Amino acid sequence: MAKPKILAFAGSTRTDSFNKKLVKIAADGARDSGADVTVIDLRDFVMPLYDGDLEQRDGLPTTARKLKDLMLTHQGFLISSPEYNSSISGVLKNAIDWASRQSAGETPLACFTGRVAGIMSASPGALGGLRGLVHVRSILENIGVLVIPDQMAVSKANEAFNADSTLKDKKQEERIKKIGTSVAELLSKIHA
Repeated sequence: MAKPKILAFAGSTRTDSFNKKLVKIAADGARDSGADVTVIDLRDFVMPLYDGDLEQRDGLPTTARKLKDLMLTHQGFLISSPEYNSSISGVLKNAIDWASRQSAGETPLACFTGRVAGIMSASPGALGGLRGLVHVRSILENIGVLVIPDQMAVSKANEAFNADSTLKDKKQEERIKKIGTSVAELLSKIHA
């Protein structure tokens, strides 16, 4: 079997995002388990807010099509989502909304159905973004993604990282890597 292909990204565009740092740690865990991991930055896929009229008139924006094409070529996702007002970030929700649109000749939710995902979050708050992960899990599962049970929310993220973007707490870091490992191993079993 070919190596499982996993797309990793954060639901944040901020340059020094805690969630960008976190998802890279999970990506390392997936790579260590033999997966082919592509880490992307949603900042490179700037899209207008989803608008049905815009879609009907112009189709998918070029950046949304590029993201969707990437998603179609990967069997799994690692997603680190910041928590905005106890929920999912607007940039992540918008990316999901555009990618979920059915193109001609595609099955509905083509880039989500049957995929496996691992989710995590980091936040300066005491819960580490845990409330937002409830919504991320719900959205992904409702569009056909199998989200692994293990997840991690890193609290006090403004104090949690070393200068080299590793986590100060090595047990936390291993738990994040394990999310990547678990997604890679499950994909290997499914596609064996």
